[in-house]
Amino acid sequence: MSKRGRGESAEKPLEAETAHKGRPCPICRSPSVQAYRPFCSRRCADVDLSRWLSGRYAVAGGDADEDEDGDQARAAEAARRIPPEEQ
Repeated sequence: MSKRGRGESAEKPLEAETAHKGRPCPICRSPSVQAYRPFCSRRCADVDLSRWLSGRYAVAGGDADEDEDGDQARAAEAARRIPPEEQ
């Protein structure tokens, strides 16, 4: 038989066994749970992941370099490797 009371979510572990005294859950502000830290439940962790994947969260950054992925550098390196008579 489960230790959980009636109406208690199966996703939330018992607070007594895994409660974390640190920061509250960043989604709902409930006490965080060690198993889902820094969140209080899998649901809040999934909500956070969804926000990242949808673009709601973003990491601040400067303008992207023109050659950010290095394609131009690889092309220049390849051109240097080809002997001049083959160009």
